[in-house]
Amino acid sequence: MRYLLIEDNEHLARAALDRLSLDGHVVDHANSLSSAADFTATTDYDLILLDIMLPDGDGRTFLETHRTHADATPVIVLTARSEVSDRVGVLDLGADDYITKPFDFAELEARCRAVLRRRVGAARNLKTLGRAQFDSLAGTLQIGDTIITLRNRELRLLEVFANAPGQIFPKAKLLDRLFSYDEEVSENAIEVYVARLRRHLRGSDVVIETVRGLGYRLTLP
Repeated sequence: MRYLLIEDNEHLARAALDRLSLDGHVVDHANSLSSAADFTATTDYDLILLDIMLPDGDGRTFLETHRTHADATPVIVLTARSEVSDRVGVLDLGADDYITKPFDFAELEARCRAVLRRRVGAARNLKTLGRAQFDSLAGTLQIGDTIITLRNRELRLLEVFANAPGQIFPKAKLLDRLFSYDEEVSENAIEVYVARLRRHLRGSDVVIETVRGLGYRLTLP
């Protein structure tokens, strides 16, 4: 998954980036509203983590504009304000959830997972893909009695395909899902990870097809 973190506290931002990256997510960091606007103008995100008090304005303004433009990207607000009225206010503006600072990163990760599950209409992390079972939380793929532990980018790539079976993903789009702006990689990296997933899926009835000139798609029986 690709996240945008909008947070001006460098210490908190670095800790959040490190924790979420360890979980296999691609995270871009904006330390102001103007920087966040530049990111969202050029990149699609699966989730936005939004601070309220930013050096060039109020995060609630960003949230309101975000929803006014009918952008459905989920938003979790990071707020130091614990009053009920403040929490209700951001929810009414369109936030999908909020977390009060200081917070535990395990709780932040859990809230991210919950919001993303609601987005795709899934109540659990477990997905059935033909004869395979994919657990995005445990990071495992089970085919029959064989359980395969996926590496981070294998996990995130399979997550992209599993959330949209049949959809064609160009290499550039998959590159955008798996790597942040400060990582210099070529589209050949996608070929490597697709090849790894294909090996893992042997013995199942799930196929990652190459659509010549367009990209890849996951097909189910």
